[in-house]
Amino acid sequence: MASLSNTFFLLHLLLLLLLHLSSSLSTTLIETTCKSTSYPDFCVAAISSTSPQTSSTADTRGLSSIFLSLALSNATNSSSYATSLAASALTEEPIRPLLRACSLKYAAAGDALSWALRELSAESYDNAFVHASAAAEYPIACRMLFAQQKRKPAALYPPELGRMEEELRRLCTVAVEIISLLG
Repeated sequence: MASLSNTFFLLHLLLLLLLHLSSSLSTTLIETTCKSTSYPDFCVAAISSTSPQTSSTADTRGLSSIFLSLALSNATNSSSYATSLAASALTEEPIRPLLRACSLKYAAAGDALSWALRELSAESYDNAFVHASAAAEYPIACRMLFAQQKRKPAALYPPELGRMEEELRRLCTVAVEIISLLG
């Protein structure tokens, strides 16, 4: 009986040790991968915002997928936000078409990110890279619409949309840089 309990104890201890090593390896992969990006602190913070089970078991391809998924969520939310601003009674009429166009730009970014995820799962890394890179460009067109308008004084680019744009740009940049590590 004592032998069985000792065996059980040793197996339990071994299991805990393996779980700890697995967690340490994934933490090391996350830190190493994030340090290779243009935004290492942002990268770690973004990964920390995801499910620990998802990020702790991810390999490099999985980390790419996480960032593409975060970017897709951002693009979808940004498109919805621009649509809601365009429909708001508080938004001036000349600004509404700009916001509707911005909504379409963010939707196009979302489409590109969906394609990037498909290409990543098919291990077509070059195509995933191209789609993710394109997704980062669409919101810039939104900002340009506001900058190029003829209205005087020019309408201000909505600050929250600007924040969302910057986050999407960073998410796409990190995703592209991690995809580059895949070959």
